[in-house]
Amino acid sequence: MATQTQPQAKTAAKTYVLQGTILEACSCRTLCRCWIGEDPDGGACDAFLAYNITKGEINGIDVSGLTFVGVVKIPGNVLVPKSWSRVTFVDNRARPEQKKALLDAFQGRLGGPLGDLSGLVKEDLASYDVPIEHKLVGGEGTISVGDKIHAKMAPYKSAYGTATTLRDSIFSTIAGAPAYVSKASEHFVNIPEHGMVWTFKDRNAIQGDFRFEA
Repeated sequence: MATQTQPQAKTAAKTYVLQGTILEACSCRTLCRCWIGEDPDGGACDAFLAYNITKGEINGIDVSGLTFVGVVKIPGNVLVPKSWSRVTFVDNRARPEQKKALLDAFQGRLGGPLGDLSGLVKEDLASYDVPIEHKLVGGEGTISVGDKIHAKMAPYKSAYGTATTLRDSIFSTIAGAPAYVSKASEHFVNIPEHGMVWTFKDRNAIQGDFRFEA
């Protein structure tokens, strides 16, 4: 006697699946107060977020090996919706379809955790294609974005040599993953055409691993 088989439920395709490492630095003194929901040091925060995608796909387009950087001015509390101003930089090795996919995801048009983060952005001022070098070796992180951004950072460590981590914070740029609390010995941004020019030493930095899905 033949038996009937139940149809298998189809797994919904993911719009994007991205994983890699982040390097972040800002004007706050360590530790950045934004991560615990408090107002930033000095009342405002100047920062960049650099996401290096070690493996990723957006709407079927492979974006592995590329880097996306957002430079932001946050005029007050980090959690205020539609308050940030942002300039973005896309790895100049990206093909046109890869660049579009990265901008769609990281500027929030595809929803998910990156859409939540972009909900804090009031305006995207501009986007540029530039050479980007993103390195994370032995806990030491460096980022160079053409002649516009440069930073060098290292995590704080315990007495046993393990990296100090921040977990379960009210705000995170890598939601669901621990952040390595770090210090940027060098940090400069030079984008005068958008009023983003600063230089800091020994201020807050964050490193970590991310995995975003939507």
